[in-house]
Amino acid sequence: MGMARSAVLAAILFAGFVLPAFGQAPPGPMAPNPNAKPEVIPPAGSPPSGSAPGTKPSGTPATTPKDRNTIRVRASEVTTPVTVLDHQGQMILDLAQNDFHVFDNGVEQPIDHWDLGGEALSVVLVVEASSHIAPLLPAVHQTAIVFTQTVMAQTGRAAVISYDDTVDVQQAMTSDQDAVENAIKHFKVGTAGMLLYDAMSRGLSILQNEPGNRRRVMLVMGEAQDKDSESRLGEVLRAAQLANITIYTIGLSTTAAELRTQDQYHPPSMGPEGTYPLPLPPGTPQTPDAEQEMQGNINLLALAQWIVQRGTNEVKNHALEVAATATGGRYLRTFKDLTMQKAMDDIGGELHAQYILSYKAPQEEPSGFHDIRVTVSRPGVNIRTRPGYYLAPAAGS
Repeated sequence: MGMARSAVLAAILFAGFVLPAFGQAPPGPMAPNPNAKPEVIPPAGSPPSGSAPGTKPSGTPATTPKDRNTIRVRASEVTTPVTVLDHQGQMILDLAQNDFHVFDNGVEQPIDHWDLGGEALSVVLVVEASSHIAPLLPAVHQTAIVFTQTVMAQTGRAAVISYDDTVDVQQAMTSDQDAVENAIKHFKVGTAGMLLYDAMSRGLSILQNEPGNRRRVMLVMGEAQDKDSESRLGEVLRAAQLANITIYTIGLSTTAAELRTQDQYHPPSMGPEGTYPLPLPPGTPQTPDAEQEMQGNINLLALAQWIVQRGTNEVKNHALEVAATATGGRYLRTFKDLTMQKAMDDIGGELHAQYILSYKAPQEEPSGFHDIRVTVSRPGVNIRTRPGYYLAPAAGS
């Protein structure tokens, strides 16, 4: 009897605690909090919301079937190198952070990070190895020590890729300057193939694996032509923009190669070393504006944006110029041996004396091309920076 009474008492006490709790809930599903915002469920397999110009993501893990319906806001940072030149074409190195203003689609953005040439570099050197440039190969080999000393410098990492009708990694990413120099000095000429865009795509994949706290640079040495690549120039440049990769290019002269093959090469007297075949007039400062004027009626900036927005290959003999313009780098023509080494040295000097600005990508940014504009408080200067980045429309929109 005592046990029966205890069981009845326990049941009454349990009912006293539990029944009121159930009595407070309405029949059916639990009512939502009236102050809570409804959760938006993204389509299966869609990328995390808020992912914009790629660069330095905060470490969002890959989406799995278990967490596809979980919203993740990924903070993205846009990094842009800025080269500031005076009216004589000399780099200006005494500006402060508060001298700079950066605009994304016309809206000024707070500068989160500012530096003057101090960040460590990760560089991929992409160099043509086709039979077209065989007579120039010894001169290309001689740029090896310039690359390691002025481009890599003390804290740099580098990889070396060559291309003809294949794309070959001659040296994986490393901080070993001797290994990089050896790779540049000893790669051999190949076939007549020119898989330029595929080689650039391979370089991007290597750079995208580098830590986000390193500046990412691709340096391309070759002709401004591609043949039979599966990759498209516009798509390569889109990816470079979103990964904050700056592309510098050194144009190798097929004309020079042909003249050497015929043993008819005699360097013409063209004034101070510059670009070929359209050197700047004597006494004209070598500034970005002056260089662009020498291209005739070609608006490289407009052409670069057009190529990036369409993701196409519809550019003939200006691929290297477009690649540099689209990412804030610089294109240099070469003709004489010393110009090839000087071009490498100039690029190294610029990379270690640039201003680096970073800002957080605007939230809920629309698709399409985002214009980046940088101004400084000092008048009468020339500014070179990346023109922007392209966000493709969401799938199905």
